[in-house]
Amino acid sequence: MHINLKYGIDGLDVNVPDCADVIVPHRSPGLGDEAGSLRFALRGPRGCTALAERVKPNDKVVVVFSDITRPMPSDRVLPVVLQELAHVPSENIVLLNALGTHQRNTPKELERMLGVEIVRNYRIEQHDAWDRDGLVYLGESQAGHPLWVNRLYHEATFRIVTGFIEPHIFAGFSGGPKGVLPGIAGIDTIMANHSPAMLNSPLATWGVIEGNPVWQEMHEMALACPPDFLVNVALNAEREITAVFAGEMDAAHSAGRSFVSSMAMTPVSHRYDVVLVTNSGYPLDINLYQTVKGMSSAARIVRPGGAIVVASQCRYGIPDYGKYRELVVQGGSVQGIQELISRPGFCEHDMWEAQLHAGVLARAAVHLYADGLSDTQIREMLLEPCHDIETTVNDLLCEFGPGASLCVLPEGPQTIPYLEEPCASQGGL
Repeated sequence: MHINLKYGIDGLDVNVPDCADVIVPHRSPGLGDEAGSLRFALRGPRGCTALAERVKPNDKVVVVFSDITRPMPSDRVLPVVLQELAHVPSENIVLLNALGTHQRNTPKELERMLGVEIVRNYRIEQHDAWDRDGLVYLGESQAGHPLWVNRLYHEATFRIVTGFIEPHIFAGFSGGPKGVLPGIAGIDTIMANHSPAMLNSPLATWGVIEGNPVWQEMHEMALACPPDFLVNVALNAEREITAVFAGEMDAAHSAGRSFVSSMAMTPVSHRYDVVLVTNSGYPLDINLYQTVKGMSSAARIVRPGGAIVVASQCRYGIPDYGKYRELVVQGGSVQGIQELISRPGFCEHDMWEAQLHAGVLARAAVHLYADGLSDTQIREMLLEPCHDIETTVNDLLCEFGPGASLCVLPEGPQTIPYLEEPCASQGGL
């Protein structure tokens, strides 16, 4: 069976045994007129009046947008949003890059993300989670965590948050309040929200918000300094916009979650010996840090002791910034990582990613095909190098013996499988 795997920009063609189960998102066509659909949503939003009517010419407007690690088509969404703000002088508008704890984007990357005209004509600021002077304290969450938010966003008289909605590995869904926390939150807030105690909840997983402590705190912070207008979109595998959800944050995001869940959450009847998965291609497979999402989606349906084969380009490495690599290497094993991050008072940047990484490896061996990483780098991250996907898959099936089962997720975490059994959709890995 011929399969095209989402890998980098161009994809990867492989042949897999005909017995494989292949799971892809329910197909949703792109909107025929994206700009027209966006305008319609901005002028007839959910839970509030039209965007242009709500913004005054003298407002200080902040528009939050996603960083380069997200497939958000800001270059197609922001021009329409800004057209609706044509009555506001451009000097009154700031575009704020919601980096969370990610690396700053370069001028060239910003041009690719937003378009040259927007970069030339609008002020763009990049959120810095470590810059205390650039943050405002909002108090404590119900969980007792400090809530710090970007000062420019806090001081704006009109706040617009943009993004896209998909199932998320521990926040339930992206979009909505996630544009505020972690997007433009302070490092102390992000560390507490992404702490081992929060992520250890069985409800901190794909597609779950009810009882999910991570999402609940994100929502709490967003309400403490709420966006005045939300613009979220749903996407298909070709990064075409399939639906637009705009207006009051909860009303718009709730509608978006329902739509995306019906497209992306897919039940299966049993676990598999081998799961072949991607990280949805560029830009989602930009590094190994992001690739943990694809690994995690596969881990939901692989049998304990089974194997996961991941195709993810990782053009930017592990990456070099942050503590993800250091924590995995320092732990040296699944048990070592889990013991390291569980030490009383332990608090390190990216400890959540090391925790998720170890959680996948506790269930199955992971074989990684990645042009951007050397065998040494792959092994130091406790993974097995894969140089030929077809050979690796066939060898693993032979190893597991007659009747070994294979599932392929060619679009990675654009599809989130779950077991058809009580509470399966609310389980962890």
